[in-house]
Amino acid sequence: METLDITVESRSGKGKGAARGLRRRGSVPGIVYGPKMAPEPISLEAREFDKKVGLGSQTQLLRLLSDDAAIAEKLVLVKDLHRHPVTRDLIHADFYEVDVNEKIAVDIELRFVGKSAGVEVGGILQPIRRTIGVLCLPLQIPDEFVIDVTDLGIHDAVHISDVKPPEGVEIPFDTDFAIVTVLPPVVEEAKATDVEEEGAEAVAEGAEGDKEEKKEEPAEG
Repeated sequence: METLDITVESRSGKGKGAARGLRRRGSVPGIVYGPKMAPEPISLEAREFDKKVGLGSQTQLLRLLSDDAAIAEKLVLVKDLHRHPVTRDLIHADFYEVDVNEKIAVDIELRFVGKSAGVEVGGILQPIRRTIGVLCLPLQIPDEFVIDVTDLGIHDAVHISDVKPPEGVEIPFDTDFAIVTVLPPVVEEAKATDVEEEGAEAVAEGAEGDKEEKKEEPAEG
């Protein structure tokens, strides 16, 4: 995986006032933390971050560039990004320090390619998982897993055991769950439902007719 460089600075000011001051200058507040370091407040340029990382995956490995020796050259993952609900502008970033010699658990995106045989005859491709968890060293994090669905017929599925990770990457799982399948055509199901409903209506109408006939029969004696 490619490592991206992000310039950050140590941050001393706290509170909403300090954060607003940073944003007026084009920067945003953030924090770096990890199992071997105390939380360190930082600031970073929002424009640089969005240009290099943007709304992308949180599996992107970043190297921090800083004049502060306490955070300089640290390798981190994006732990959480806070964005404005309307403008989607970055307003805060959380980073998690990683050790290149220790395996970490991360979720990797799945990308489905190809047009399945089942879809060709009217079926519907149904992704069940959009990501799967892996265990690997930070520098071995895959960008994504590409899943070819071309051979899937209706009711066929790709299971987690079918995903072949690169060397050094583990995919731990207890149950061999499906990650994508092909559902039968909805149109056929709808037609079957219509037939069942029409049949039920006919039975109901027949029952009502029988009741009316019984009411019209003259009483004996």
